[in-house]
Amino acid sequence: MKSMYRSGFFKKSNDNGRIVISAIMGMIFGYFIGVSFPYFSFTKISSHSSIHSSFDVTMHEESKAHERSFPDNLGSSNTPELPKIYVPTNPHGAESLPPAIVVSETDFYLRRLWGEPSEDLKKKPRYLVTLTVGWDQRNNIDAAVKKFSDDFQIMLFHYDGRTTEWDQYEWSKQAIHISVRKQSKWYPEIPPWYAKRFLHPDIVAAYDFIFVWDEDLGVEHFNGDKYMQLVKKHRLEISQPGLEPNEGLTWEMTKRRGDREVHKFTDEKPGWCSDPHLPPCAAFVEIMAPVFSRDAWRCVWYMIQNDLVHGWGLDFALRRCVEGEYEKGKAPWEGVKERCKSEWALFQDRLVNADKAYLKQNGTKL
Repeated sequence: MKSMYRSGFFKKSNDNGRIVISAIMGMIFGYFIGVSFPYFSFTKISSHSSIHSSFDVTMHEESKAHERSFPDNLGSSNTPELPKIYVPTNPHGAESLPPAIVVSETDFYLRRLWGEPSEDLKKKPRYLVTLTVGWDQRNNIDAAVKKFSDDFQIMLFHYDGRTTEWDQYEWSKQAIHISVRKQSKWYPEIPPWYAKRFLHPDIVAAYDFIFVWDEDLGVEHFNGDKYMQLVKKHRLEISQPGLEPNEGLTWEMTKRRGDREVHKFTDEKPGWCSDPHLPPCAAFVEIMAPVFSRDAWRCVWYMIQNDLVHGWGLDFALRRCVEGEYEKGKAPWEGVKERCKSEWALFQDRLVNADKAYLKQNGTKL
């Protein structure tokens, strides 16, 4: 039993010793931690401050870079006194602006949101092609658009509200899309509603020619670039491509003729033309696939009425927007003949007036 007691005593003593030693070691370790903590804390805080200050410097430098891009006189405190300007020849409402800052025209060119503005456009389209479309005619529109090169800006007026579906065509991503339900360009499918509201002459002034086309035209034999060559060659202000003779045409003027590049007058059905020099026998383009020069469109746009949504009769009045349209509707020799007669009459009047002036000056009567 003693040996057992003695053994138990020594075991208890050893346990107590371990506790004491552990406590002493803990105190010593805690002391060193306590002494070292301010250093570690300072190091940590300094490190954090260093990172933070570095971040602040970077942001500050970026901020300064942006500040440097602003004009020196930005802000009301250092803005110079505004000059008193009145330029009556400026557009209405802009008379108080210096002419050099006035931008009276715009375009449909798509631009980036970054970089230098001067580098936005690799190429500026010269012509604008507008088509009033519905999704059901997508195949025909796709075929039509592919007839035009990158010299032509494509613009679609959607009358059925379906626009996102057109993204399946690569060309559609570069086209301008305007969607308004149940409004369209000309009768019977596309009245002038879109043209009047979205093709103001100052908006389309960047384009040499404007196409205002139906969606259901057959374009199998059409080529946009070749057509523009003919338009410029013959100096056409308002024109349209000829239609195939077997397509059920309304007007003879719109029929394609294989014996010539361009025709400006035709023979119509008996009783349809009151004057062979007037529409639809001459000076006539049907509102189906018209192509307008910039100047001609400026005139035509002003003639479109806001409330006459179908545009009936407009094609008979287009000749008003072409300078010298009467002569253009006749054979060249007829214009020459009329000019000769006019000059003869003018010469006779001038000769008589010269005789009268001489006799009056010398006090002589006839």
